[in-house]
Amino acid sequence: MVYTRGYLLLATFVALVALPGLVRAEDLRRTAIVRAIQTSRDSVVNIHGEKFVSDTGDDAEDRRVNGMGTGVVIDPRGYAVTNFHVVDGVREIEVTLASGRTVAARLISHDRRTDLAVIKIDTVDPLPVIQLGTSDDLLTGETVLALGNAFGYEHTVTRGIISALHRNVDVSPTQRYEDLIQTDASINPGNSGGPLLNIHGEMIGINVAVRAGAQGIGFAIPVDSVLRIVTSLLSIERIDHTWHGLVCRTCGTGAMIETVHSQSPAETIGMRAGDIILRVADKNVTSQLDIERALLGRKAGEVVAVTVTREGDEKNLSLALAKAKQQKASASERSWEQLGLRLAPAVSSTVQQLQPRYHGGLLVQEVRFGSPASDKGIRPGDILVGLHIWETVKPDNVSYILDQIKSDQLETVKFYILRGRDTLFGHLTSDTILR
Repeated sequence: MVYTRGYLLLATFVALVALPGLVRAEDLRRTAIVRAIQTSRDSVVNIHGEKFVSDTGDDAEDRRVNGMGTGVVIDPRGYAVTNFHVVDGVREIEVTLASGRTVAARLISHDRRTDLAVIKIDTVDPLPVIQLGTSDDLLTGETVLALGNAFGYEHTVTRGIISALHRNVDVSPTQRYEDLIQTDASINPGNSGGPLLNIHGEMIGINVAVRAGAQGIGFAIPVDSVLRIVTSLLSIERIDHTWHGLVCRTCGTGAMIETVHSQSPAETIGMRAGDIILRVADKNVTSQLDIERALLGRKAGEVVAVTVTREGDEKNLSLALAKAKQQKASASERSWEQLGLRLAPAVSSTVQQLQPRYHGGLLVQEVRFGSPASDKGIRPGDILVGLHIWETVKPDNVSYILDQIKSDQLETVKFYILRGRDTLFGHLTSDTILR
């Protein structure tokens, strides 16, 4: 009996001595990098789908390729930011969540120049949201982590440092990235659109894979630039065609009003420059992006509670959203949205050498898959020389013609293109280009 008790006491003593060591070993494994990944990984999604790429040449056809990339959830309702080139031309976007479930998504807003886009993931349950850092205090040499769908391997993590700041990179004649973060963390095809994290697990950039085959050279768009663009992409004026009339900046405890537009809903209820907005629709706000997110999905005429502070006094106001004023799209935007064509003026002497009777034309630089132009077989490299009874020499000609098609209620519109020395024509239906 004495020996049994002795062995029991000895075993208990050994366990008590060993337990702190086991705990310490577990703590050593759970490094800052591990914690950063655990903090952020559930807000990273994998994007995939088929896209069609237009080839050039006499026997050109649309090629079907598998697209893949990464996105970052910035709102629990399923709004996620990614690179535009990841989703450009993808007919049906699919997203794999951290849980492994695959759901549909749709492109709702994009900015081609900065290569950023916002997609909306179809989800009923709220999604985890990435923690946002800042890019105005980055340090060359600090540790960073890249998450993404590298080569199709989901939730791949790579580690590196910030190698340099403020890099400008030309990718093609039409795509230039400015003020990028350079890192030696591996950023491979499929990583595009994923987050670059600091050691705290906060997003400090959006990865872009721009140097194929380069070893130890990757780039990311700084998060402050991303948020500035995303604020525009998610503005209720752009998404819902409603309007509040406020321009704000981050101010610690809230969003400080810098400008109140004349005759806007905000001016109507007495909001002023210098007011600090604390809450919108019962949601705490600290930035313009927070305000836009709080108002997304609301209709013109809907009244929303807003709390502001003015000279230390808190005020509760009721903001009635208005219908946004219509802004006329540029000629290039209308050509792309309505026809599916990216156009640039062709050299008039070249056009006249091919066909002397034409004074000039518009070179087709890109054709959007599924667009009216794509459906009629128009290809990059073609020269658009006429629509209906009008010549197309300048991009503004296209805007004028589209207006005339609408006012004259034309059912079909004949187009003329040059392909080499051949003049080809076809017909577009007005219901496809005016919808």
